[in-house]
Amino acid sequence: MSTVSRAYGDAHPLQRTPWARYRHSLWLLTTRDLKVRYSTSALGYVWSVLDPLVMAGIYWFVFTQVFQRPVGTDPYIVFLLSALLPWMWFNGSVSDSTRAFLKDAKLVRSTMIPRTIWVNRIVLSKGIEFLLALPVLALFVVVFHAEVYWELALFPIAIVLQAILTAGVALIVAPLVVFFRDLERAVKLALRFLFYASPIIYGVTDLPSQLHFWAAFNPLSGIFGIYRAGFFPEELDWFNVAVSAGMSLAILAVGLWVFRSSERQVLKEI
Repeated sequence: MSTVSRAYGDAHPLQRTPWARYRHSLWLLTTRDLKVRYSTSALGYVWSVLDPLVMAGIYWFVFTQVFQRPVGTDPYIVFLLSALLPWMWFNGSVSDSTRAFLKDAKLVRSTMIPRTIWVNRIVLSKGIEFLLALPVLALFVVVFHAEVYWELALFPIAIVLQAILTAGVALIVAPLVVFFRDLERAVKLALRFLFYASPIIYGVTDLPSQLHFWAAFNPLSGIFGIYRAGFFPEELDWFNVAVSAGMSLAILAVGLWVFRSSERQVLKEI
């Protein structure tokens, strides 16, 4: 008996499974975004790492050179970047999701692809930029002789949890901004507050002891703790991780519900 196999890329779109068509469309839109973003810039990839590097440099100078305060763990630049880089992924995805439907309104109305793709392609493209920035973190680990521990193997878990959390928040924000345009500015203010309320320039252990329990209910706390654990094992708190995982899944469920409940009205409004 002979079997005829056909590669996924050679299959006719209508012969693919719904999930395969979804992944194909998501990847096409994501790569389109990345190509447009990099092709219109002379520096291209450099811009994806320049912003977090400048921010990290400022905070490193302020806390270690000016105030000389014991914040985080040495080497502080590695401690800072291991949370700042994933924050840029979260911040960029949520911020850009406020324009997910308004920016491409004609395409959203005229195409039949699942509308969640218009949000998830932002999360995916920003996630790819985050991955492309990781060599910068590795460079600072080598230059500052930071120790590497087995907990670095947990890094992919943090990526998965953050993808779930970020997609959930973006799926809530994207449709609501269509109905309440002022929400776009409110989201930017909320992200600014969340930056300082999250353990980025400091660690959870730097907080007063009475705040440790409540800090766990910021889902980014457990996620950033996993990212840092490969270099600073004391930052890994399994209670924080469990809370982050539960909240991330809950936020994704709420995001899907909000999105599906408002999808028809969104199409009428844009």
